[in-house]
Amino acid sequence: MSAASASAPEPASVPVPPCVFECEYRGVRHAGTGLPAPGAELTLYPVAEGQLRAAVLAGGPRSLEQAVTAQGGPVTATADDPDLRFLPPLLPTDTNNSLLTGFMGTHRSKFDRPPTADEPFRAPNWLIKGMGSWTRMPGETLTVPASAVALLEEPEVALVFANDADGVPHYAGYTFGNDLNDIGLHTQNPWGWTPYAKLCDSAMTPWLFLGAPPVTAAGRVVIERGGETAWEGPFTCGADALFQRVPDMIEHLLSYPALRRPGLVQYMLLGSDKASWHDGFRIADEDRVTIEFTSHGVVLSNPVSWAKAVAPVQVG
Repeated sequence: MSAASASAPEPASVPVPPCVFECEYRGVRHAGTGLPAPGAELTLYPVAEGQLRAAVLAGGPRSLEQAVTAQGGPVTATADDPDLRFLPPLLPTDTNNSLLTGFMGTHRSKFDRPPTADEPFRAPNWLIKGMGSWTRMPGETLTVPASAVALLEEPEVALVFANDADGVPHYAGYTFGNDLNDIGLHTQNPWGWTPYAKLCDSAMTPWLFLGAPPVTAAGRVVIERGGETAWEGPFTCGADALFQRVPDMIEHLLSYPALRRPGLVQYMLLGSDKASWHDGFRIADEDRVTIEFTSHGVVLSNPVSWAKAVAPVQVG
């Protein structure tokens, strides 16, 4: 992989649907529309807790743009305003009734053959990453265990679902994430220690794209160390890069009653391509991982920090 300095992402190269976002501004929940340019002013509209989720249940993704401006009273702020914090799409901050999960081994790059047209569905491995509120936003630090062996960044599409009062999941749209994990620990015991390996912070973009899961989504990863590029490489994460068919994955997973609980918001990571670890690179403490989803004009950049070792918990 070549090493080059990080730069702004290239313009979107595929048709990109409209998007909405939510944030907290001066202690009040707000929402906006569109993908703001860096440093540009944002127009924010006050929204009640659950207002956008209710719009999804009532009218699907396309009803969200209207729901954003329904209460009126807009204010303006810049994206770097210290009083503003973006939120994961549709995050229920009042109840924390949200779940971040992911699929494993979905990319064609991890198979020794392409799928056939009539390939029978075989469910990929799946894991629970944690609560939706655990997700870090762009610019926030991703903390990993003090015992982490070797980290792997994982650029992924994240599908967003909101369950109605009967537990029926309603698709809201998609965003992007970085499922940072301890691949070194995973390789020591692939069948048993993967849940431990996933106990690293994940990052997510706040932009909820109001369209079907993307067929094409691609970009590049840039890892900086001491302000200089230490590793760089491309990735793909759209449906055209997956071995399994996305509708099959979703239908299978959402057949489980445990994921059909009323009011639950779900963030579903579709899996990742090979990345820096597969190229022999090792992420270090205080590195910055920048993922440029160039197909969609989105950047997700976060510093990485090893946690300090903690004293053993006393029992009894």
